[in-house]
Amino acid sequence: MANSGVQLLGFGLSLVGIIGLIVGTILPQWKMSAYVGDSIITAVATYQGLWMSCAFQSTGQLQCKIYDSILHLDSDLQATRALMIVGIIVSIAGLGVACMGMKCTTCGADDKVRKSRTAVTGGIILLVGALCAVVACSWFAHNVIRAFYNPFTPVNTKFEFGAAIFIAWAGSFLDVLGGAMLAASCTRSKQVSKYPKSNSARSANSSNKEYV
Repeated sequence: MANSGVQLLGFGLSLVGIIGLIVGTILPQWKMSAYVGDSIITAVATYQGLWMSCAFQSTGQLQCKIYDSILHLDSDLQATRALMIVGIIVSIAGLGVACMGMKCTTCGADDKVRKSRTAVTGGIILLVGALCAVVACSWFAHNVIRAFYNPFTPVNTKFEFGAAIFIAWAGSFLDVLGGAMLAASCTRSKQVSKYPKSNSARSANSSNKEYV
């Protein structure tokens, strides 16, 4: 019963984590303009994401532009895109495999050992997908920090972390936690003793038969 509860909790955390990964990947607030230096202009806030860049004006108007071509993007942004997409696809596949191996489902209920191994396999796949997302977010954050502290970067082109990267980070860590719970939910099979019964047990059984 406790094992089934761990599986349900891991499944729920992984599902919420995948939703966070999808939302974080779509949102354009991966990095936002940093107001540093003496001349601070707060009329327009610039956001850049994996798919588009947006400008938010003080009047409340938001204008976004999707990137025209993948070839115009730098290699770091392309790698972050690829890792996030791979992480989401792998995590969804792992969630499906884990769902077939959970105790609360009827798929393959006849063989409990194989069903438990299926849940563990799904948890491992979830961990792989979450690792791809963690690497993507950390890589993007490293590039933002490196450009921010680069003395040759103009002040008006410095960026800091946006909300989307934190959502993606939170989703990836929830995915890691849920995958770890599913991977650790394997039920141990009962060990059968390889040694025969002791002589004392045999003599006790034979004496009981004699008295009967």
